[in-house]
Amino acid sequence: MADGSTTRRIKLVLVDDHPIVLQGLQQFLERHDDCDVVASCESADAGFFAVQRHHPDVLILDLRMPGRDGLSLLRSLSASDIPCRTVLLTAAITEAEVEDAVKLGVRGLVLKDSPPDAIVGCVRRVATGEQWFDRGVVTRALTTVMSRESSAQQMSVTLTSREIEIVRMVAQGLRNRSIAARLSISEGTVKVHLHNIYEKLGVDGRLELTICAQQNGLL
Repeated sequence: MADGSTTRRIKLVLVDDHPIVLQGLQQFLERHDDCDVVASCESADAGFFAVQRHHPDVLILDLRMPGRDGLSLLRSLSASDIPCRTVLLTAAITEAEVEDAVKLGVRGLVLKDSPPDAIVGCVRRVATGEQWFDRGVVTRALTTVMSRESSAQQMSVTLTSREIEIVRMVAQGLRNRSIAARLSISEGTVKVHLHNIYEKLGVDGRLELTICAQQNGLL
């Protein structure tokens, strides 16, 4: 049952090519009062049409499927200008796939061997506009990205106290508007700070920033 922290029902589309997994996931999610599964699909093509029809709050998507995989579905949604907050649910993922997923706007990543409550927590975070990534798998997958030549310089960079505040809020999944409200500054000022932080650390985007902050002891 739901814990009462979420009052609005979260409309979900599920895509997984294994019927047993799909059925089990649907039954598990529907035990929570705030989760409403509007479509369960066994292929990327069926998932595309379900998202197009239902406009879910969150798409829960298997990464590896026969024919078109999960990333292919996300490219089709992007090309068709169909916005969708997506959680990838996968048994394994490579470094390159993590990078592609982030570029395609994936907001959550959960391994299939995670505790069941992890997927519910991830869905709830993503539905509210935040992000949730399995820290272990993302850290491993992005090791090479974060060990490029600029990493030596990253260790010696000193951020201002305000920049460190912003880095920590980004790592919590807060968006620019929420950060601005907490710090009583404008969204434009937050964007300027983020630009400066990215330049100093040599990172490209919020996910790389979070990993960099973890590795440099800022969190």
